[in-house]
Amino acid sequence: MGREEQIINERIKKIEELRKEGIDPYPAKFDKKNSASECLKAKLETKVKTAGRLMSKRDLGKIAFAKLRDVSGDVQIVFQEEKTPDKIFDFFKKYIDEGDFVGVEGETFKTKTGEISILVKKIELLSKAILPLPEKFHGLQDDEERLRKRYLDIMINPEIKELFIKKAKFWQTIRNFLIERGFLEVETPALENSAGGAAATPFRTHHNALDIDVYLRISMGELWQKRLMVAGYDKTFEIGRQFRNEGMDMEHLQDYSQMEFYWAYADYKEGMKLVEEMYKKVAKEVLGTLKFKTHGYEVDLGKTWETYDYKTLIKEKTGIDIYKDDEHKIKKKLDELEMEYNKNVDKWRMVDILWKYCRKKLSGPGFLINQPVELAPLAKRNPEDNKVVQQFQVIIAGTEMGNGYSELNDPIDQEERFKEQMEKKEKGDTESMEHDKGFVEALKYGMPPTCGFGLSERFFGYLVDKPAREAVIFPLMKPSSEHKVQASSAKNAERKEK
Repeated sequence: MGREEQIINERIKKIEELRKEGIDPYPAKFDKKNSASECLKAKLETKVKTAGRLMSKRDLGKIAFAKLRDVSGDVQIVFQEEKTPDKIFDFFKKYIDEGDFVGVEGETFKTKTGEISILVKKIELLSKAILPLPEKFHGLQDDEERLRKRYLDIMINPEIKELFIKKAKFWQTIRNFLIERGFLEVETPALENSAGGAAATPFRTHHNALDIDVYLRISMGELWQKRLMVAGYDKTFEIGRQFRNEGMDMEHLQDYSQMEFYWAYADYKEGMKLVEEMYKKVAKEVLGTLKFKTHGYEVDLGKTWETYDYKTLIKEKTGIDIYKDDEHKIKKKLDELEMEYNKNVDKWRMVDILWKYCRKKLSGPGFLINQPVELAPLAKRNPEDNKVVQQFQVIIAGTEMGNGYSELNDPIDQEERFKEQMEKKEKGDTESMEHDKGFVEALKYGMPPTCGFGLSERFFGYLVDKPAREAVIFPLMKPSSEHKVQASSAKNAERKEK
């Protein structure tokens, strides 16, 4: 019998003994009065009542020490002969193990080593752990296992717990920022008849009740929120999950959180001002500073934000003139730079790969402007140069950290661009947009001038210097070999029933 199996058997035996003595090892509630941090801040000899998970236990005979952890932090609890009732001390020694949730009552005091602790007078078992906790330095060494069992990662690593408290603050700051400026939070469909609002490959599924194929949304309700501009709202935003059936890397996941806002009667220049203000506010709230190091870049959001011209930057960094040079020359440059690209896409998709190469050279903060109209089918053309659109992308630490533009509200122009996108899709460009006839119809009723903008949780990952997967609380993972066997057995059973 292995050590872990022995521990499991011992703990199951304790559960059985407790139940025989009429003690429920999994009671329904505990009247917790104080958090761990409140206990540490309380005056000495203050009576406290707290609860949490037992992270460690040291029994020295006449005295025992344990570390109790809750969401606020750790506090030491102490059991001592003649000061802790014998019945309580004996119960702790016999039935309580590392990993158990317990509730304790006692008084705060300072140990001989100067540590603020709780001298326990009462203890209650709240949840008996059957599996032993992973060791701090020997358990969860494998990254895949650590992310698959994220609850253990959070449990034993306080810095990971703090990471997701920061992430909640990240989204709440954005939400509060927009609400304070008069934006209305809305909810739009996650299942759509056509995947619109972005250039991306969608997930497809079947809706049984309606007997139709539908798509998981690839944008945060872009075409829906613009319908709301048609309807008469001035400012809307949505924060939610969106899905793109594409590759995974340091910056990309298939399902992730996104925010998009739409602002009637504003253009992309006003959008840039609002976005810069919002990014500074978020960084200050999450990090406490506008300066940070991330992914090999040093960033200062407090300095003057730069403006990058799409055509000029590509010319400077690669020597390619995006309007004069042909596909052959662009392909040759991409091969020279060892950039991967789909051979079926058109010139402009290849140009965008060139831009991604150039982007890595920029630490930012800044805005990319003057993108070609071929790459922005939903953006308004620039009246000063009909070949480019009124678009801006936030550039920080060599990557795109947000995208916005003056929205195209000319229904005839929009319909033509949708048709062009469909032609590209038929030629093999899987990221081209669908022709959303319902949206074009809505535009024909009239949509006011509007600025739209979206940012994803990538910005949070860069703020805390984490890859995309590390910054998701429960990232999608391939099942372990054990779970694969279970899933296979379940499928076989389902087939037999049919």
